[in-house]
Order: sequence, then C-alpha cells, then structure tokens
Amino acid sequence: IKMRLPLALIANVRLLNSGLRIRHSIHNGVIKTSLLSSHNICSRAERKWIKPAGFDTGVKTYNSLTKQKEPLVLAQERIATWYSCGPTVYDHAHLGHACSYVRFDILQRILSRIFEINVIHVMVITDIDDKIIQRSLEQNISPTVLARMHEEEFKRDMQALRVLPPAVYMRVTDNIPQIVAFIKRIIGNGHAYVTSQGNVYFDTQSIGNRYGKLVNLGGIVGELGAQDKRDPRDFALWKASKPHEPHWESPWGQGRPGWHIECSTIASSVFGSQLDIHSGGIDLAFPHHENEIAQSEAYHQCEQWGNYFLHSGHLHLKGSVEKMSKSLKNYVTIKDFLKSFTANEFRLFCLLTRYRSAIDYSDASMNEAQSTLSTISAFCHNAQAYMQGHLQCQPTEEGILWERLSATQSSVRKALADDFDTPKTVDAIMSLIHHGNCQLQPATKVDGPRSPAVFGAMLSYVREIMGVFGVDLLDRKEVHDSSGVLNNVVEELVHFRSKVRKFALSVEDQAPQDPHTGSEIQKRHPQPDRVPLLKDCDSLRNNLAPLGVHIKGGSKVRR
Repeated sequence: IKMRLPLALIANVRLLNSGLRIRHSIHNGVIKTSLLSSHNICSRAERKWIKPAGFDTGVKTYNSLTKQKEPLVLAQERIATWYSCGPTVYDHAHLGHACSYVRFDILQRILSRIFEINVIHVMVITDIDDKIIQRSLEQNISPTVLARMHEEEFKRDMQALRVLPPAVYMRVTDNIPQIVAFIKRIIGNGHAYVTSQGNVYFDTQSIGNRYGKLVNLGGIVGELGAQDKRDPRDFALWKASKPHEPHWESPWGQGRPGWHIECSTIASSVFGSQLDIHSGGIDLAFPHHENEIAQSEAYHQCEQWGNYFLHSGHLHLKGSVEKMSKSLKNYVTIKDFLKSFTANEFRLFCLLTRYRSAIDYSDASMNEAQSTLSTISAFCHNAQAYMQGHLQCQPTEEGILWERLSATQSSVRKALADDFDTPKTVDAIMSLIHHGNCQLQPATKVDGPRSPAVFGAMLSYVREIMGVFGVDLLDRKEVHDSSGVLNNVVEELVHFRSKVRKFALSVEDQAPQDPHTGSEIQKRHPQPDRVPLLKDCDSLRNNLAPLGVHIKGGSKVRR
C-alpha cells in the first residue's frame, strides 16, 4: 500500500533528523508549530553583523541585529535612508500606534536638527490584507474604499500629533507589478517555489543558517495552516486568489501579495540593495522583519540588506501585561485621546521613557507629562516677564546661570548621541529650569543690576530643544490647556475685579423706597469718587475679551 504523506509532515521528519524537537499547539483555529533546538542551530559566523563603511554620525544606537549599541554609520555623508512599516488600514489608529510613530518621529527630528542628518523616510501603507478583506465583508463595502477611508484618517491623526510626514507614502496596491517582478527574481535565484495551488513560498531552507538574524530560532513559531509548504517556517510571497477576494494577474495565476514581500519590494524600489535604518514596533521583529531580511538578501544576493533595525517598545494599559492592540480591543483611539489631552502632552509622555522601552499608559503617567509641560511653560512665561521688566527680582548670579546653560547644552547633546536618551535629556532641561526658577523669585524691593540676557538665552534654548522634539511651546491653542498656573491667575484677577466693583457700587446712605410699594429701589448710585474704579473695571473686562477671557455677570469666566 502506497501512502502519500503531506508535505508538512515530510518537513517535520526533516526537522527531526536535523536535531529539532517539534511542539504543536492550536491558536485561533490555526495549527502552530514551535521548533525547539537541542543545539545551537545558527552559526554566529553566518549571522554576524557587518559594520557599514561610510559616514560616522557620532551617534550610537541600539541595533536589534546585534542586541547592543553600535556606532551609526551611514552609506552617504549626512544622508540617512530610512524605511518604516506603516499602518494596515482596516480600522482606527490607536494610541499604541501613535506611541511608535511619535517616538520614531522624535528620533528623526533629533538626527535632522541636532546632528544635521538629512533623513529620507519612506513609509508603506498596507491597503490589501486579510484583515482589510474581512472587515470590508463585515461592513459590506469595497476593500479599496475601506482602506482609503482609514488611510486618510491615519494621516489626519499623524498631523494632529505633529508627526512629520515621510518623503513619500507608498501603497501596496500601487506596486503590484514591482512585487511580482521581485518574487520572480527570488524564484530565479533559487529561494522560492511555486505550489500546485498557485501559492508562492519563500524557501527558508535555501538560505541555511542565515534565517534568524533578528531572533533566536529556538521556540520560533510557524503556521501549518497551509498544507502545501515544504517547511513550517516558509512564508507566503504570493497567495492564490479565493472567491470574492481582490486579485491581480501573475505568472502563477490570479492572486495577491503576501504580507512581508510588500516592504522588501517598496524599500528596494526606492533605496536599492542597501538600507541604513529600518524601524517598527517590537512586535514586528518576528516574523515580519525577519522575513523581510531573508527575502531582500535573497533578491539582492547580498550579505546584509538593512544595516540597523530599530524597534520601539509596546504601549501597555497600566496594570496589563498585554500590549494595546485592535485584536485585544483594549485600545484608545487617537481621536478620542486628543479630546482629553494635547499633542504636546503626549509627546512629553513619550519623551519620559526610552523609545525602545515598554511604556505604561495611565492617569498617573499622563499627569506626570502634564506637570512637566506645565513647569516648562511656567518658566518660559516667567523668564519672558522678567526680560520685559514685569517681574521684579533680586540681582541674579548671572555667571552661574551661563555655566549651567553651557553644561546643559553639552549634556543634552551627549545624551541624545547615546541611543537618543530623551529621559536624560528632559532631566537636564528640568534641572536648568530649576536653577533658573531659584533666581526668579519675586521681590518688592529691588537693588542692583538686572540680567535679562542670560534668561533670554535660557528661554531660547528650552524652546529650541522642545521644538526639536516636536513640542511647540508657542502653540496658542494649547496655552490654556498646558498652563494651569495661568488659569489660576486669571481666576484671581477676575475675583479681585469683582470685589473692587462691588466696593465701588456700595453706598452708605439707605436706598430710597418706592412710594407705591414701599420696597427699596435696587438701583445703586455710586459715590462720585468711586466712579473711576467702575470705569477701570469696565476697561479690564473689555481688554480681557480679545485675549479669550470673557467676564459674564460680574465674575463668571468663560475661556
């Protein structure tokens, strides 16, 4: 009796013979296979990172390829080619997405503004995918319409968060011919195969121990849902079409691209066979980025395609070990978040942790961001008032402040050159502000010279470095939100005006009575010497109105 064994089972036998133990499990209806190594299956020589030759930026960054900080060396002087994985546009973008995009936006701004690097950034928009197809069927609309709708929403969200747009957004569906050509070359180079069902898979065995540059292969998970694969680790480059799904023509029949191939194709179409920096969330390291590396190096026949892989940490809801994600339905949309907080506050929230660290989102963490921003804004306001002569202080120790400013500028540059250490940078800025505030104490009697120049320099530097991070301290739309101190001052001013007005209207004589009813006539006639006070109260009310402070009924404030 002849038995025909499934390809997946044959692959399992091969793996067992190679010293791998196999563990099966079922997750979401899909069989998962864990490959557990009984020995080191990856030769360090074949996975060794090659330090690029070129322009040394003076920055060290954590490289996921080496699991340590490496000097950031660019192929061209002062030009960084940067590719990032954009959104899969089937739903609203949430705060977890925002955290990753804002963090990498901050890194790109630092490279551009502090280290004078011209960052050429390309981002892909995944506008065809299993999730997009499923959601379009649920909502009974075209996958294209669904994708365009959420793509535009994503771009509006990024603009609201002040994320600088890439040099170009590139959609997957606009690059189908390029993807087909990319796959054809991989097949021609002997690293992919076509199945009888019309699928095309990358042949992981064809690259030997080179597969696994980003992750340790022990415990790696492959999907056995498709029975026409040779190896559980093999992944789809081209998927044969199913009924009622979007599809395109190809040499292997109608179908659509697999997930990973889009990024390799689009990045290569712009940057060629070498990429300086590739970024994304840590959840994309495997399988997405791992597979990108495999297929790109198979296409270009090169030893190292991407030189630096940067990954941002997950955003967690406080008290949860799970990342914020759409699939877990534990997310906050960017639109809803911005109803309660500002872009400046969210950027401070991101700046207070390292970009590659996990970050907890909670009331406490947002309060800390708001408090930090409020302290910075209050210092800027006070420094400006001092320079204008509105704030009187005792003579300052000007020399010490100049020294503090110089030391802060040096420590900030050093911190940012060390894997973009924004928490240490914020600490340095807050220390400078603390020393400035210590010498901005109001005084009723002032003797001696004033020192407006040093506070002007400090003010300019704080605004500049915050501007590098995308925090706009001059954004008038956010002033009332980020400065609780100013709100309190306005409240006190209006309260004081109300008391003055009440005093001006008071009369010592008993009010006259109505001859018909015998009741007191309520109309007050102020004493002549108090009329100027009433006029001043009216002037204050009229002068505050153009500034957004409207006084109604004598004391109520509406901003």
